[in-house]
Amino acid sequence: MQTITKKSLKVGKYVNNAHVDKVIKNYKQERWVQNSEKIGKEDSLSAWWSIEEMEEFIEQAKMYGADGVKFHFAAYDKDYQEQPQYAGRQTLVMVGTKQKQTANGVKNKDIYVQTDKGSQILAYNAASLCPPFCGSDTFDFDWDNLEIGFGTHMQQKEIGITLIDKGEGGMVVI
Repeated sequence: MQTITKKSLKVGKYVNNAHVDKVIKNYKQERWVQNSEKIGKEDSLSAWWSIEEMEEFIEQAKMYGADGVKFHFAAYDKDYQEQPQYAGRQTLVMVGTKQKQTANGVKNKDIYVQTDKGSQILAYNAASLCPPFCGSDTFDFDWDNLEIGFGTHMQQKEIGITLIDKGEGGMVVI
């Protein structure tokens, strides 16, 4: 009997609070300010889907042979009518993929499925964006539930706050 071992396709890793705070702070300072100035309003900082939606998408992707999901950074049109609050803001699009070995190395190829409209990419969008939907019209920080300690007992229940100096445009707290 021949045993076939399946090679793991894992590429990510679990990270700690410091890593998350650092990469989000980097994004806010190095990309978000410019994006917000360009579109004339606060750009989105996060995109949220329910676990139910993500599980459903992953199951659908598996059904069509996917072994991975790409998250594409994207932006809505400036005059996006379906959800006017999203107009111009960035978003994420999930795309089901299948890893393929090519002459140029490993590629994660997008999955296409046949529908009544023809061949369509297997993709999911329309996440809840923050901003504009962060719990209120402005960033809604629950100061009473932040826990700060020292040493190994330090916990913080929200993503870190960043002060952005916009020069002549003033300061922004995000």
